[in-house]
Amino acid sequence: MEKLFDETKSGMGRAEYIEVEPNVHLHITDAGEGRPVVLIPGWPLSDEMYEYQYNDLINKNFRVIGITLRGFGKSDKPYTAYNYDVHASDIKKILSKLDIKDAILGGFSMGGAIAIRYVSVYNGAHVSKLALFGAAAPIWTQRKDFPYNLPKSAVDNLIALNYKDRPKLLSDFAKIFSATETALNEGIGSWLNGICLSASSYATAQCLIALRDTDLRSDLVKITVPTLIMHGKKDKICSFDLAEQMKAGISNSHIVAFENSGHSLFLEETHKFNEELIKFAEK
Repeated sequence: MEKLFDETKSGMGRAEYIEVEPNVHLHITDAGEGRPVVLIPGWPLSDEMYEYQYNDLINKNFRVIGITLRGFGKSDKPYTAYNYDVHASDIKKILSKLDIKDAILGGFSMGGAIAIRYVSVYNGAHVSKLALFGAAAPIWTQRKDFPYNLPKSAVDNLIALNYKDRPKLLSDFAKIFSATETALNEGIGSWLNGICLSASSYATAQCLIALRDTDLRSDLVKITVPTLIMHGKKDKICSFDLAEQMKAGISNSHIVAFENSGHSLFLEETHKFNEELIKFAEK
């Protein structure tokens, strides 16, 4: 199954699956030529979420590599650990196998949190810039010294609902995914729901536990690469407070606010999202 691409033909012969450990293969989208932009999806999506980013990036002479995390989309779904360190290790193995250099690493929601952990743990290996989209960082849940976003009890309820009625969990989540319930049309909503349904129930729950419990504040100070923080002002899943906390913790960072977006800024303000990402990547 594993086969690295042949660079002599644009987009031909590239692997769709890369083995990160015995019997665990992750699905990737790998297309275009030029400086690599590596995109990590959020919970519980796959790299298919970036469908409306891929073409613009390819047309601006970037190579795009979307990585679907284990447990989601078309990637394998083992009953193993799903913490941020495991996901960061998987990303490292893929970027090493593809011999990626000087990449822009972008992550949405949980994918943004994992991208932070990756840059922190691997000292920015393969990566020269970081882009965070509605990232679930530095902490997704409240602490005594961190009064932002969701209480832990709210996430406990999501985990319980996952094991009782996962379709309801996804439909409830969809209602708060955007600035308003009608910000995304019905077709786009159905498309997203289909991607989410393809996730493993086990991975869905285990990643909620990681989201609930992981504190990335000590990771932020280790990030020295230029960092773009794109965040919706009306985000109900990762409040704008989180963007400000990331900005305060990452020394070489700046925020681009999306005034009319909730969590799904990449779909609510697609043109602005793609334009800002490309502008940052071209610098």
